[in-house]
Order: sequence, then C-alpha cells, then structure tokens
Amino acid sequence: QVQLVESGGGLAQAGGSLRLSCTASGRAFSSYNMAWFRQAPGKERDMVAIITSGGYATYADSVKGRFIISRDNAKNTVYLQMNSLKPEDTVVYYCTLDTYNTVYWGQGTQVTVSS
Repeated sequence: QVQLVESGGGLAQAGGSLRLSCTASGRAFSSYNMAWFRQAPGKERDMVAIITSGGYATYADSVKGRFIISRDNAKNTVYLQMNSLKPEDTVVYYCTLDTYNTVYWGQGTQVTVSS
C-alpha cells in the first residue's frame, strides 16, 4: 500500500517562499514520475509541476520561473520549492505518485499567502 505524506504548508507573505515535501512509502520510489497538483475550493485540481523518474521537470505556466520541483530518491521524497509567492497561490497542494497503473494522492497541505 502506497502512502504519500505531505508537509511544509502554512502561511507566507506575498513575495515569500515555502518548501513543500512529500515522502512516499510502500513502493519503489525512483522508478516513477512524481507531481504536485493544487486545488482551489470549487475548482478542479490543476497540475503544478511534474518530475519524471529521470529528473526531467515540467511546470504549469502560472508557476514557471517561481517554483522548482526536485526529488531525492534516497529519501523517497519529492519537494516543491515555492518562491515569489502570490495570494493566488493560496490553495491546497497535493503530491502524486504515478505507477503507470495507478496514481496515488497525498492528503494535501494548505498554503496560504497573505498580501
């Protein structure tokens, strides 16, 4: 059974930074793509960033140049470094692990950016 546990959310001021972490257990981590999504109340979940098993990263246009996704396979952890935060980044962030048969989701972590 795969479990994803996110941490690092919280309150930040506009222009500030936060780093989210997501640690996976129950599955070999290094072979799979990882991603961060986010969801505002009443809206669909949107992809924020994806990192492949080989370390290639892709970003949503809304965060390109501000957010950085990375992974540490030895720690089974994926990170999302969020810089130059904006009030519109205030949403719940979820990490995912894609095993190509199943996509596993974490429980989500709230990020709140004050103006």
